[in-house]
Amino acid sequence: MEMDRLIAELTADARPVKRLRRPSIRAFEWLIVVGAIALAAIVVFADLHLFVERASDPRLAVELIATLVTGICGVIAAFQLSMPDRPRAWMWLPLPPFALWLATSGYQCYRDWIVHGPAGLQVGESAHCFQFIVLTSIPFGVVLLLALRRALPLDPNRVAMMGGLGVAALAAFVLQFFHPFDVTVMDLTLHIVAVVLVIGGAALGERILDHRAARA
Repeated sequence: MEMDRLIAELTADARPVKRLRRPSIRAFEWLIVVGAIALAAIVVFADLHLFVERASDPRLAVELIATLVTGICGVIAAFQLSMPDRPRAWMWLPLPPFALWLATSGYQCYRDWIVHGPAGLQVGESAHCFQFIVLTSIPFGVVLLLALRRALPLDPNRVAMMGGLGVAALAAFVLQFFHPFDVTVMDLTLHIVAVVLVIGGAALGERILDHRAARA
């Protein structure tokens, strides 16, 4: 009788739950919306002629592709990991393009370091790049975390970190359209610091994803 009463109490206020679409579809939808916003900003504010000239450099082209793929893979991994039946191996998805991104973006600054020495550590436009990545990642990150929260992930910290890497990489990709100079040692350092801060901020904001904390 106790069990029957418990079942009756649990089902008394039960409401139908709308099943979420597949995580790959939801990730694609999020990327389409963010891509449209970024494209509008690039068309209106970026010097596309200068960007095309810079992108003709094969090294920069590889860097751009690696950065974009890192962002896309990070977002996809976050959506996949938000589902309780997905394997943790999804967290490895963005790491290979991330390593390629760091390697290609570091090539020019390593060369400048050898040629120019300590002058490569001067802070100039690097500070603006740092601000761009962080400030662009914040609104994208908040929207992403809210979208991921609907899945009630069992490991919100891991999901938030993958999402943070994804939005930071996408912000760094958009930055290249407004970054009319080669990467220096300070550029690379501050880019990495900005990405780490975004990932760390996302991890601290994992309470948005934690349904247990939300109910406490």
